[in-house]
Amino acid sequence: MSDIFTERKDDGTWRALQNHRTIVTGDTQLEAAEKAHEMKPEDPVFGERVRFTKGGKPDKWRRMF
Repeated sequence: MSDIFTERKDDGTWRALQNHRTIVTGDTQLEAAEKAHEMKPEDPVFGERVRFTKGGKPDKWRRMF
């Protein structure tokens, strides 16, 4: 069991990564997370926080599934 993380790509779409490898992509964060959860329901899926902080870019992850 390994964590899955969703993050925004440079083109604005989203990808779900597990062990630093893309396992699925989607047009939205939720779509990528749902596909990853369907593919690997036993692994936790975390979403990148979209809002920006004083440091410049998203800095936290929240569990989605």
